[in-house]
Amino acid sequence: MTVTLRVVLDQLVAPTSRDLAEASTSLAQALIDTAPRGCDVAAITPAPGLPEDAGVTGLAAETRLSMRRRELAASWQLGVAPGIGRGLIHSPTPLAPLVRHDRVNETHQIVVTLWDLRAWETPDELPRAEVLAARALLSRIGKHADAVVVPSHAMAERLAEVAKAKLVAKVRVIGGAPAAGFRVPSDAVGRLRALDLPASFVALTGGAAASDGLAAAFAGLAAGGGDDDIVVLDVPEGEEPAVVELAAAAGIPEARVHARGSLDQWDRAAVLSHARLFVAASTRTEWPWRAVDALALGVPIVARDTAVHREVLADAALYAGENALAAAVARALNEDAERLRVLAGDRAKGFAWPAAADRVWALHAEL
Repeated sequence: MTVTLRVVLDQLVAPTSRDLAEASTSLAQALIDTAPRGCDVAAITPAPGLPEDAGVTGLAAETRLSMRRRELAASWQLGVAPGIGRGLIHSPTPLAPLVRHDRVNETHQIVVTLWDLRAWETPDELPRAEVLAARALLSRIGKHADAVVVPSHAMAERLAEVAKAKLVAKVRVIGGAPAAGFRVPSDAVGRLRALDLPASFVALTGGAAASDGLAAAFAGLAAGGGDDDIVVLDVPEGEEPAVVELAAAAGIPEARVHARGSLDQWDRAAVLSHARLFVAASTRTEWPWRAVDALALGVPIVARDTAVHREVLADAALYAGENALAAAVARALNEDAERLRVLAGDRAKGFAWPAAADRVWALHAEL
């Protein structure tokens, strides 16, 4: 008898986040490639179903639902999940058909994944409707999920402070990784030119939100970063002027600041491969997607001294509080640059989707 693990792949049909879409694609393919004997992988998708170029091959089946993602999310958040059936369900995001079920007698499992805690840590930085929806969803997760995957022990500890004990007991830690196949493209120089970026710079990520930490990062770069250009990735649409203003407030001329939005993995790899330094400035409890990308490309890293950064980056970064960033930046750009490149490459070996998939299979076997 074949055991089928069904993966919720709404992000491949109607993505709300490039990072979640890449993680969903990478994990689904890794689950297929590492499936134990007698097991296979299927998909659960909203209408209109997986596109031909979804990037996942080898799915045993697809449960294509009649609702589009927005309506499906609203339905599932209310506990209405028609057409799902029973079996093993894994969601690479918090969205899943969370309904009352009997895991033992019905052989029905539901596992979800949390990548950040913004709705609890920095609710003032999000729309009120998004905060309320996230908190309501966590309540359903606590009631109906059989396990909750988080990407770091630091996040598990933080979740324990904001969630009920019943949910905390369900938490398992399985880290993320760069998108499958993430590497420097052969046309990196051309991509950089198309993005109108210089050949060398310091890279950051984030927007105008206080928890993105750009104000402190710009101040540190102004004091310790010399005259390098600065490229800011993942700037939310419309926040580009605010990012430039934050840099100007730190004394960095507008001409040296290049704000860009979310880039696909090839453009992102092209950009990061030309960075002299990556500054992980966020102070939030979340998976540091761009910092892990930087590790994979051997980019020296300076990180805000947080529990998440310490756990994920280990010795492959220099850590600094807000007032010590300038000194750390200066070291990372000069005497520590080569050492950090080597350490980044070594640390990057610890993050791979096949290893995560093995742990997902083990989790469902445990349940």
